[in-house]
Amino acid sequence: MAKLHKPHTSKKEMEGKETVEVFKDLDRGALDTERFVEKHAKTLITIFGVMVLAVLGYFAYQQFYVAPRNEEAILSYLSAQKNLADGKDELALGGKTAANPGFLGTYNDYSGTKVGKLSAYNAGLLKFKEGKYQESYDLLDKFSSDNKVLMALKYGAMADCQSNLNKNDDALSLLDKATSASDDPYTSYYFTRKAGLVSLALKKNAEAKKYFSTIDEKYQDYDNGMSESYIEMVKYY
Repeated sequence: MAKLHKPHTSKKEMEGKETVEVFKDLDRGALDTERFVEKHAKTLITIFGVMVLAVLGYFAYQQFYVAPRNEEAILSYLSAQKNLADGKDELALGGKTAANPGFLGTYNDYSGTKVGKLSAYNAGLLKFKEGKYQESYDLLDKFSSDNKVLMALKYGAMADCQSNLNKNDDALSLLDKATSASDDPYTSYYFTRKAGLVSLALKKNAEAKKYFSTIDEKYQDYDNGMSESYIEMVKYY
């Protein structure tokens, strides 16, 4: 009996068939996509139009609103800075007339800009000099920056405001923030020492010892051995 001959399918032929099937699937997928697009054309056009308008709106906002306001804020800030350099603190603070906005007016008018926030910091320091500690605190609290040293100085100044308002526990908490806000060793030393002295005044000896011990471990180059004396003082205070 003659054996049936099974045609041999080469590997190349198999790969060819698989490729054909893949293209058939792609054709079916493309057809389905085409039908989907036809069915939802209006919705897709609307979505695309909204996206384009949003992008154009963003760039227009940046170019025609944000950029000019930043320039106005800088000019206002520089004018206040000049008055400050000339020793005219009241004019530097400003805020009383549109003709001389000063730091206070610059913050009020341009609080959304970086220069506006820096103006709040300067205005807060001037309010502190006037003895208006709560107003100073509130203005300093408005300030924020990527500059870690400035943030440490902000917390330190806010702590001084709280001390003058007889809120010494709050002051100590802010000084604690100031000690860790900056990577600058001298800034960290300065506020660690200040936190230690405030702790001593509040008779919080354990906390005072913690701060002075930190100075002894990390900041001896700035302290000239004074931390050892403070640690000794804690024992008898």
